[in-house]
Amino acid sequence: MTLWDELVGQDSAIAQMKRACEPGSTAMTHAWLITGPPGSGRSTLAHAFAAELVGAGGVEDHWRQVVAGAHPDVSILSTNKVTITIEEVRALVSFSYFSPSASSYRVVVIEDADRMTERTSNVLLKALEEPPPQTVWVLCAPSTADVLPTIRSRTRSVVLQVPSAEDVARLITQREGVDPELAVMAATEAQSHIGMATRLATDDGARSRRQTSIDLALGVHSVSGAVAAAAQLLAIAQEDAQALGERNDQAERDALLTSLGVAPGGAVPSALRSQVKSLEDDQKRRKTRSLRDAIDRIMVDVMSVLRDVLMVQVNAGVGAINVSHAQAIELRAHQTTPEVTLAALDAVREGRERVAHNSPPLLVLEALLISLSPSVSGRV
Repeated sequence: MTLWDELVGQDSAIAQMKRACEPGSTAMTHAWLITGPPGSGRSTLAHAFAAELVGAGGVEDHWRQVVAGAHPDVSILSTNKVTITIEEVRALVSFSYFSPSASSYRVVVIEDADRMTERTSNVLLKALEEPPPQTVWVLCAPSTADVLPTIRSRTRSVVLQVPSAEDVARLITQREGVDPELAVMAATEAQSHIGMATRLATDDGARSRRQTSIDLALGVHSVSGAVAAAAQLLAIAQEDAQALGERNDQAERDALLTSLGVAPGGAVPSALRSQVKSLEDDQKRRKTRSLRDAIDRIMVDVMSVLRDVLMVQVNAGVGAINVSHAQAIELRAHQTTPEVTLAALDAVREGRERVAHNSPPLLVLEALLISLSPSVSGRV
């Protein structure tokens, strides 16, 4: 199984990038911008493209080197912090000017390019305006609107689609060995977000936290109840962020110690402690982003419930996302109107924007749940 096989529902994008990898192809260019909704496989496509360019696409050990950041001709910037720093981009620009050491290309991948500030983007822009020979840049972002127009104009766009829940479920079943029925439910509830679907299918705690979050949102009937539920949702988000962070933190620490030649459980030599301390500092800084992402996931789940409510209200005849909450969704659909539900969806959108702009999470959740309360939104 290669990295290309990790992508589902993206046949057009895969064909486009594979053509560019062919020797002498006119489809090749020095800079690419991969866009698509969260969980569609932007990073996976970028990694697969990089592996193919350096001649490692069909060899499992080699593409694992690319993903791990261990290939000498591939540099991947992946961050869980709020923003990508200008120093990180400057380091990549310096890397890009070196000639390839083991292959025909030097590839630089920036995941979450939308997290670059304008000043940082301008540093990258200079490298894109005067590209070094045999260097290929691959940027990933949710949409073309998330990067500067000057960056967009110097890249070739590759747009990913939302894969079907069935395709995502098949991938999870094949890769994780989970029950097909559970995989379908996870893929549906995650709205085809591959990473989130995988987590829901393999993590009992993640499924339980999602269930509780939706129960709380649907169970709000007053302003006081909304305030209490908001505190509970914040605690759930903190628990979710901590659970995911602990798993990732330990994996990163183990990988670093292995690369430094430290045996599992062994003492870290004093000469290497600064590198371990640097990793720990990075992990602490990204906890802010992890909590924000966890709160955003809760809001996305609330949006999916409101979507189900609206589909019932307008008799759309489409399948529900949250099948296990069908009774509560039916009840809310008959208690409110489509206009009220649309207003609630707008409130969730505003809440997500406020969290993204560093508003206090508890206040955002309180305002959101108060707007969802029938005592505020009104009953039919």
